[in-house]
Amino acid sequence: MATPEDFDRLTRGERVRESLPSVLTLVALGLALLLLAPVAWVLLEALQVEQARALEILTSPDTLQVVLNSLVLTAGVTAGSILLGVPLAILTAQTTLPGRRVWTVIVALPLVIPSYIGAFAFVSAFGPRGVLQGLLAPVGIAELPAIYGLAGTVLVLTLFSYPYVFLTTRASLLSVDATVLEAARTLNHDRLAAFRRVILPQIKPGVAAGALLVALYTLSDFGTPRIMQYRVFTVMIFEETQAFNVGFAALLSLVLLGLTVVILAWESRINASREGAHVAGGGERPGRIALGRWRWPALGSVAGVAVLALVVPLGILVMWLFRPSPGSGGLAFELGYAVNSLWVAGVAALFAVLLGLPIAYLSARSRSRLGSLPERSTYVGYAMPGVVLGLAMIVLGIRFVPALYGTVTLLLFAYVVRFIPQAVGIMESSILQVDPAHVEAARTMGDSSLVSFLRVTLPQIFPGVAAGGALVFLTTMKELPATLLLRPIDFETLVTYIWIVQDGAAYGKAAVPALVLVGVSAMSMVVILSRERYNGTE
Repeated sequence: MATPEDFDRLTRGERVRESLPSVLTLVALGLALLLLAPVAWVLLEALQVEQARALEILTSPDTLQVVLNSLVLTAGVTAGSILLGVPLAILTAQTTLPGRRVWTVIVALPLVIPSYIGAFAFVSAFGPRGVLQGLLAPVGIAELPAIYGLAGTVLVLTLFSYPYVFLTTRASLLSVDATVLEAARTLNHDRLAAFRRVILPQIKPGVAAGALLVALYTLSDFGTPRIMQYRVFTVMIFEETQAFNVGFAALLSLVLLGLTVVILAWESRINASREGAHVAGGGERPGRIALGRWRWPALGSVAGVAVLALVVPLGILVMWLFRPSPGSGGLAFELGYAVNSLWVAGVAALFAVLLGLPIAYLSARSRSRLGSLPERSTYVGYAMPGVVLGLAMIVLGIRFVPALYGTVTLLLFAYVVRFIPQAVGIMESSILQVDPAHVEAARTMGDSSLVSFLRVTLPQIFPGVAAGGALVFLTTMKELPATLLLRPIDFETLVTYIWIVQDGAAYGKAAVPALVLVGVSAMSMVVILSRERYNGTE
């Protein structure tokens, strides 16, 4: 029963945690161990390689070059995303940019285009015998600079991942109190100087958060580097897995996981530094910086980014609809591919919610640090690149449960391991908004823990449960490397069909499924914006 002290803590805004049955803790910990298992499977497979052979592989010139390529690509895309995302956030949140509300939505939309779709759209537009080369041929330009390699890969990934930095930076800007800026202006700083000296230091955590998301995404991406012919860890692991060099691929996966851990450790330090950042959220919004004669150049820059990141890829997709496409062995798109995508994504979302709910509830309501351990552990799977997770599932099937190898069950398990943190995070946020005193009141009427949860908590958190499931569904639809590695024979989905036909340069056949995926991704953006109440208004 809730005590007066409990209600006192509630009035002070502190979290009240419920007394939870030990069985819930055991269930959540068991699920966490199950979700952590893929890392153990990769480690066990890597240990099968002889020490001398492992050292030879890890120190070979090819491996070292791939390490360098991956690091350079990650650094380049992260830097490019900051250079694009931060100015765009400032222009749309703190200046007199014409139509800033509309541009806020427009510059966030490239996030809905899967990067591998953007990659082969750019190849079709700017590559050899591409659309642009065809348009310039009559004026005597027979060849364009190569879009493949590092430069092209950095360009494409930056254009479709900078919105991470844009969104997190803009959110930080919108939370700054005007009184902080005005206090700086009393020290004889003009508005621009005060912004630079006061506001920029406060939004650094937001910039860093978005940059870290970009770095993790770049390090784990497979489709874009493969299409752009730039050899990185994910491409090398995929090739070795396809060649059944599982031990070699496992060793490379451990190195890639090590780089991921370094990035996550950096993220933890950034999170710790945020606690000291002074960003007030309840005060008046700062006044806008007048652009003056720079307003039209600024508007042109924003429009230029939108053209490259939205108009070009979407225009190419629409063009493909009306252009005949030879090649790819006559493989025609079938409705069954879309059905396969929908049902595996739906089942994965359902299991992610069912398995994630005990973990989210324990993390939100437990009094002990042990209660947060299962929730933290789910992010290990999310941090694993899809190609590494696919390899882990292959090791599981071959070594431990051969009956599951080559089945949809293994593919579904991979989806759940990879995307369950999305559901857990949203559901935990919803649970924290439920007053624990209501649950205690239900228990004083004789309800058990389960009954009180079903009667009191579940109806209140159902929108969060539905949103978490929707987000898992939508991201599962787009997952490429794990799907390529684990799908059963003759089981094609939208992403595998797109990959097959683009690999055969039959881009026209990819138009319909690619546009469907872009539409699904747009729904994902709607989910994100609705949950975070971030709609571009000010």
